[in-house]
Amino acid sequence: MKHRYLKNVVSLNLITEKCTGCRLCIKVCPHQVFSMNNGKAEITDKDSCMECGACAMNCAFEAIEVKSGTGCAAAVMYGKLTGGEPNCDCCGK
Repeated sequence: MKHRYLKNVVSLNLITEKCTGCRLCIKVCPHQVFSMNNGKAEITDKDSCMECGACAMNCAFEAIEVKSGTGCAAAVMYGKLTGGEPNCDCCGK
């Protein structure tokens, strides 16, 4: 099953003009958010992005922007790392 987070809230942005088609974003993305189209990366499943930041950190051409460590994804990762319950405050908990 494909991972889904909140719809239309991901901070992920691809600046196509800067993309050289190196495919590194495709290789490092854990949720297959990117694909190739006409020799350049494109975002094909933005709502599956967990905002981990792997794509942006590995893009030598600064073609990808994402606010990693924010929102629900950060809460889920922090919960797993600490053994606690995820809490991003979006549910009013």
